[in-house]
Amino acid sequence: MNWTLVGAVLLSTAGLLVLGALAVRLWLDARALTREVDGAVAALQRAAEKG
Repeated sequence: MNWTLVGAVLLSTAGLLVLGALAVRLWLDARALTREVDGAVAALQRAAEKG
């Protein structure tokens, strides 16, 4: 068995797992940011209606 090939496959798999985890984290952060922006827009709309 060629251990260099096995090592390359394992490192590639680990790299893809890390990229997947980072993509999930980015998606969660973007979703949280969207909620914050929606809240800020609603607050601005309420302030504009009052004034």
